[in-house]
Amino acid sequence: MKKIVQVLVAFFTLSISLFSWAAESDLAIEITQGIDEPTPVAVVPFSWDGSFALPEDIASIVSADLGRTGLFSMLDRKNMLSFPTQQNQIFYRDWRVSNTEFLVIGRQIPTTGKQIAVEFELYDVVKEQRLLAERISGDQSNMRDIAHYISDMVYEKLTGIRGAFSTRIVYVTAHRFGEGKVKYRLKMADSDGARPITIREQSEPLMSPAWAKDGSKLAYVSFETGKPAIYIQYLATGKRERIQSFRGLNGAPAWSPDGNRLALVLSKDGNPEVYVLDLRSRNLARVTHHYGIDTEPSWSPDGQSLIFTSDRGGQPQIYRIHLPTRQIERVTYDGNYNARGRLTQDGRFLAMVHRGDDNVFHIAVQDLRTGRLDVLTDTYLDESPTIAPNGSIILYATQKGNRGVLGGVTLDGGVRFILPSASGDVREPAWSPYLQ
Repeated sequence: MKKIVQVLVAFFTLSISLFSWAAESDLAIEITQGIDEPTPVAVVPFSWDGSFALPEDIASIVSADLGRTGLFSMLDRKNMLSFPTQQNQIFYRDWRVSNTEFLVIGRQIPTTGKQIAVEFELYDVVKEQRLLAERISGDQSNMRDIAHYISDMVYEKLTGIRGAFSTRIVYVTAHRFGEGKVKYRLKMADSDGARPITIREQSEPLMSPAWAKDGSKLAYVSFETGKPAIYIQYLATGKRERIQSFRGLNGAPAWSPDGNRLALVLSKDGNPEVYVLDLRSRNLARVTHHYGIDTEPSWSPDGQSLIFTSDRGGQPQIYRIHLPTRQIERVTYDGNYNARGRLTQDGRFLAMVHRGDDNVFHIAVQDLRTGRLDVLTDTYLDESPTIAPNGSIILYATQKGNRGVLGGVTLDGGVRFILPSASGDVREPAWSPYLQ
């Protein structure tokens, strides 16, 4: 059953080497609401046969990854009756006594130089059956990547949904200091907030980061020249490219699924409209034509249409335009404000900022097949939703006290969490696609 899996970590390694700013602090996920009956899981400390200490505790990271989903209750190590690392060391009765339904064990084996092999196995305690077994090779400096990979495999096996622990998030922080001074940083971190690095730091605002679908680059808006301009950041090389800037507004970049086009908002003709820029030919095509404000474009998974926010009906609502025909249809009707729409990868669900009868901004999701809209959050001033590539979680910006933080909620609203920062306001999250 075992197979060799080479974990690809060049993307993150190159990124660390290219950006000079070190991590100041991590985002720390705090579960605020979980499901009523989470599945009990135990991740036993992995054995290590080497003569030197390892920089990371893989089993601890896997346990934290699974626990943060709110779907699993993780058994504390101090309550484990034994610490098996091989199948013949498992006494299922002991694990049933501790009410464990699934068990993860593993071994870390030194190979050559700084290379290690990590073997892990997943067991169904009730059925006394092995469900999963793999061997991963990697460098000891990439043990966190290995741990997230294991979490992905276990999560998929137990839920049937592909895991997203190995993905990244980017976000903007604002640190206030001195007499009215602010330092803005565009940061990238693991999906759990660990290993943050600063991609860009400046005293002028940064906003609207957007991932290319291959995960190799970002587009974002910077005010460093005194007016908004769109930049592309190449993560593997550190190269930075400014897109042609026009008079007035240049904002809200969104990558097409094929990575060859950017949807963006320009006011060069006097009114905010949605345009599409072909990055190969540099041809610019105007998509919307209306006296209202059209903004916040986002692509459908097939690249054939855009959803966008418009007040053409009197209040901000979400519309869809079919690009080949330029036909426009209104998508949202519930509430007096719906904006910043984002689609799941299958195109079925639309996440958005929604304001209803309570006049408070919440994160909501609409099933585009049935038209049903569900409000998912009970926080306030919620904004900037972004969806995990497996469609399971919406990350968004919100307020905790007088500080901007990131919040998260599952698509069914069953699990909620926040990611407060140790300092500064956190805004504008964007979840990466799958990176390998």
